[in-house]
Amino acid sequence: MLRVQNVGVRFGGIIALDDVTFDVPTGKIVGLIGPNGAGKTTLFNCLSRLYECGSGDILFNGESLLRIPRHRVAAVGIGRTFQNLALFRTMTVLDNVMVGSHSRTGTGFFLNALRLPVVGREEQMTHEKAMLLIRFLDLESVAQARVADLPFGQQKRVELARALASEPKLLLLDEPASGLNHEEVGTLGKVIREIRDRLKLTVLLVEHHMSLVMSISDRVVALNFGRKIAEGTPAEVQQHPELIQAYLGGGA
Repeated sequence: MLRVQNVGVRFGGIIALDDVTFDVPTGKIVGLIGPNGAGKTTLFNCLSRLYECGSGDILFNGESLLRIPRHRVAAVGIGRTFQNLALFRTMTVLDNVMVGSHSRTGTGFFLNALRLPVVGREEQMTHEKAMLLIRFLDLESVAQARVADLPFGQQKRVELARALASEPKLLLLDEPASGLNHEEVGTLGKVIREIRDRLKLTVLLVEHHMSLVMSISDRVVALNFGRKIAEGTPAEVQQHPELIQAYLGGGA
């Protein structure tokens, strides 16, 4: 589904990504790991078209993402959560999730301004879809609560529901376990697997929580200082000498 080909990114004299290449197969969970500063979030920002690649290409279902405008990324089938929550904190959980459906709505400014019947029908469908996702992620009891009033773990699930509302084919999760306690991390792992299995999505996951990554990923890609140092099954990557050195700072 996703092919990252020889991607390079520089910020002045700093090499953020250096000739990175890997594939994300359809229907799989792929973990992207590495120490702080390895280039993981930079790569996610390239996939989201927030950053421009200095070299290489990124193919999504065979088409170059680099030719797609930033505002069309969600519409082509890529959903994303963020390392730092990017929710509308004064809006309700329901409204936040409904916002995620914007890329799938067909009525524009003028139809909404005139409040034609088609607008009401579309809004009702968006509401129903959002409620299905809210129930799926066990948020029904707080659907009408302001996001700002929720615990951090629930806010994480709201952002996940909003990403799913765009009906993605590929879901990018940027450190979804950050700030969660041990029990919440365990629940998150089950939720990600259920999303893949029930919603038939492909998942690319950036995460520092190694036990989560290794327990749910089909494949793992490791970066360090902007370049790929290992790729394979979780068991294979865990034994890779360069990865051990990157995390422990010594020889394998």
